[in-house]
Amino acid sequence: MKLIDTAALEARLADFARERDWDRFHNPRNLILALTGEVGELAEIFQWLTDAQAEAIMQGDEAEHVRQEVADVLLYLMRLAMVLKIDVDAAVRDKIALNAKKYPPLAE
Repeated sequence: MKLIDTAALEARLADFARERDWDRFHNPRNLILALTGEVGELAEIFQWLTDAQAEAIMQGDEAEHVRQEVADVLLYLMRLAMVLKIDVDAAVRDKIALNAKKYPPLAE
């Protein structure tokens, strides 16, 4: 069963990079550094918030900023997976199965 269909996103990202001649910069090292930077930008939004403020952030002025940073993280992560030829759907399914074994459901 497919959980994540990334084909359209991968095609769009490949076209976007090719149209700008960015493929030469999109190596694993550069992409992981860019991804780390974007995760840092997302973390910075939440850095000094209380738990209550963080939980309510999407109802406030920072909602669009959070959306944009989450999108940046996802796009760089997908691009990294593409360059490394990782089937994201298979990786996610495999990881969920491993986690299910590692963390069994609580007994009722």
